[in-house]
Amino acid sequence: MHVLTLSGGAPWQWATAQQGARLAQIVNDAAIQAHTAFPDRFVAGIAIPVRDPVLALKELNRVAGEPGMRAVHLPNSIEQHDYLFEPAFEPIFARCEELGYPLLFHPLDGEANFYSKRIVGPPSLTNWLGFTFESATTAAKFITTGTLDKFPKLDIVLPHAGGSFPFIAGRIEHGLYNMGTVQVKLAHPFKEYVRRFHYDYLIYYPEALRFMINLVGSDRVVIGTDLFAAKDIEFPNSFVEQLNLPAPDLDRILRGNARRLLHL
Repeated sequence: MHVLTLSGGAPWQWATAQQGARLAQIVNDAAIQAHTAFPDRFVAGIAIPVRDPVLALKELNRVAGEPGMRAVHLPNSIEQHDYLFEPAFEPIFARCEELGYPLLFHPLDGEANFYSKRIVGPPSLTNWLGFTFESATTAAKFITTGTLDKFPKLDIVLPHAGGSFPFIAGRIEHGLYNMGTVQVKLAHPFKEYVRRFHYDYLIYYPEALRFMINLVGSDRVVIGTDLFAAKDIEFPNSFVEQLNLPAPDLDRILRGNARRLLHL
């Protein structure tokens, strides 16, 4: 079974708010049709026009509860703009929390969406490095803005194994409390927030995947794929199976976690 979402080429960065709303309707209606035709193969993450939070919430409510809709799919930022953490976007988080829809993230393509021209190339590193930095930044800001405390039941899935976040989380924690003048007040110890996220397994080195499982637990790791966009791992199960994990851990990663998150 696949969770259908848009790719990094999602239209939100070049479409107007009204165009985005119409495009989101087209995408979501097509996803419902795909699930209806093949209910054992496809569910979907709801596409919403994020340039306008009001229209985004309207589209979310239009298709909430429709067959096959099990999550919400969002870009990390648009043209380096952190729309996610503005007050106007909070009603969307609240609605997703109420619906039990996890947030599925993926960065947008294009030079304008990354911090530095140094990664543009040639060869371009925006996919290999830029995407991973985007995921790490989003995760850190969900914590440091207090958003995870404000929405304690909100589930979030980070692509590309969380990017660089699992590997630098300790540095972020150290910096928050030892290297700055502003002390961030969190409701829980920082390391507990690292487990608030789910992470897909797309990390390519078995040793790195084992580190991530040890850090966050097998109950926070899911199978993800760029199957339709890139030369991805051809047999995703075998990449996890080579770690020789205990059977309960393997079952969680291959099946159980997705069933729980997506209410399958």
